[in-house]
Amino acid sequence: MSNTKALSSITKKVIMSLAGLFLIVFLLIHLGINLFLLPIVEGNREVFHAAAEFMSTFWPMKVMEIALFGGFILHGLYGVIVQLGNWKSRGSEAYKVSSKTKTTFASRTMIYSGLLVLLFLVMHLYQFYFVKLGLVEGAMLANGHPDFYTIAVNLFTNDMIFSSIYILLFVVLGFHLYHAFQSAFQTMGWNHPKYTPVVKVIGNIYAVVVPLGFIIIPLYYMFMG
Repeated sequence: MSNTKALSSITKKVIMSLAGLFLIVFLLIHLGINLFLLPIVEGNREVFHAAAEFMSTFWPMKVMEIALFGGFILHGLYGVIVQLGNWKSRGSEAYKVSSKTKTTFASRTMIYSGLLVLLFLVMHLYQFYFVKLGLVEGAMLANGHPDFYTIAVNLFTNDMIFSSIYILLFVVLGFHLYHAFQSAFQTMGWNHPKYTPVVKVIGNIYAVVVPLGFIIIPLYYMFMG
């Protein structure tokens, strides 16, 4: 019976890790597109629109969109299940205290940072994806598609509360990614004395650079736009 429970726990962690790694890759793609909200190249607005159009009309991207939602649901669901299982398995208060000394702040707060990231996702869906579905009004292009460039720039320029929450939640995401990146590789059993330190360095860089890339965008429009 205990072996079955152990196997079930491992399976949940593997599913959560695979979904998390998928989302990590998606974040890079999403950041690559969002950076064109900044005047980094001539005609950045047109480049952004072209990328957004491609993402919303190319059928493999639509399949990836479904996979993305599935990834979020699986990662969040199994994250909560695993955390609840961890809390349930802890016996005495002494064990809790001793376990805290052996883990990082990021790992101890994964469930809380994850819930805050979920809050950001809900906010993000409302401000952007629901416009695409026609559930929320927003700026539109001449072809009838949502003008996500104008929507984003207007939010970052005129809504300081939204921009501040956006920045704060990406800081939280950085802490979440700091532990998640390394934990996913460890859960999958991809450990090696030679390569694990490299994975750790890459994970640390990712956890800083990617959230910072997203944060730079609202900061630009809050103070320079």
